[in-house]
Amino acid sequence: MNKALTLGAGIGLGTGIMYLLDPDRGKRRRALVRDRLKNVARKTSHGVGVTTRDITNRARGLAAQIQSSVRRDKTEVDDKVLQQRVRSKLGRIISHPSAITTTVDGGKITLSGPVLRHEVDDLLQAVRGVKGVEDVENQLEVHNEPGDIPALQGGRIRPGNRMEFMQEHWSPAARLAAGASGAALAIYGGKRRDAVGAGVGAAGLLLLARGLTNLEVKRLTGLGGGREAVTIKKTLNVDAPLEKVFGLWSDYETFPLFMSNVKEVRSIGDNRTHWKVTGPAGVPVEWDAVTTRLEPNQVLAWKTEPGSVVDHAGLVKFEANKDGSTRIDVKLSYNPPAGALGHGVAALLGVDPKADIDEDLMRMKNMLETGQVPHDAAQTHAM
Repeated sequence: MNKALTLGAGIGLGTGIMYLLDPDRGKRRRALVRDRLKNVARKTSHGVGVTTRDITNRARGLAAQIQSSVRRDKTEVDDKVLQQRVRSKLGRIISHPSAITTTVDGGKITLSGPVLRHEVDDLLQAVRGVKGVEDVENQLEVHNEPGDIPALQGGRIRPGNRMEFMQEHWSPAARLAAGASGAALAIYGGKRRDAVGAGVGAAGLLLLARGLTNLEVKRLTGLGGGREAVTIKKTLNVDAPLEKVFGLWSDYETFPLFMSNVKEVRSIGDNRTHWKVTGPAGVPVEWDAVTTRLEPNQVLAWKTEPGSVVDHAGLVKFEANKDGSTRIDVKLSYNPPAGALGHGVAALLGVDPKADIDEDLMRMKNMLETGQVPHDAAQTHAM
């Protein structure tokens, strides 16, 4: 096990050195790594400040709670203030907070309006726990399903009172605790030098990455992250008519004319296309995609079909400007090998999908504005 780990580490280190010292592209790659390390240092400094303030505020809040508990302060809370506290709590507990009417009378809260049955207990418990609430009167209209109740249509799942580590986004203090614990586990696992240590170390590194990035584990690893492990958004204006811009984008076969890594896109019928793309280290990757939304001169969307090597989706919105130019909003999502961790490692080594897409979009802009096919795209001549 130890020899295998040492061999793997040596191969990885040697590959990295060769990559950075390449005679042709090594200088640019080293510059990219240097810039990214500076960016990491800047973000780290900012994160330290945010975390310090978060911990300080939490400490003050805890001290205030302890002091209030010791003093058993029975000072009456103004009805308007108490109502605002209750309304604020509702927004985190139930899927349709606007459907609930709250009235306050001297610390007594009356709740009325339609609510889903599975949310009632959490709602009542949360309101009773609001500071200043003396009593809660339940006049709620309970429904098993939204049915045809207008106030219960739509809505979204609320985080509720779940412990922080069960939520999608963690606070700076929670991220610090997770990062410190992950680092400790990684060090401990490394010292054991056995199978158990390897497992503990891997779990520690994953926890450390979770704390550093604030991304869910499924997005970090790419396991269960769907197509949105990594999402890239870009907005730009093109000095060309709306119809011309949409025409280029809606013809997927023209993508290789302005994209450097997309080698071929061809139609295979039924709104489906087959893509050939250059992946990491020049390895070719292929997949089939289907157009999911096509609104002429407005919206274009596509996604990979189930079972593809890389889960990928694109959404482009088009809008005509008053001066005759076109605004486009591009959102590209994909799930690379090893999820966001793989994306981060690739970016650190100079293989940055976001930078590549930025360059692709600039080629597209120049191509539409000048009519000339870029010389550094995957294809250098019109098809």
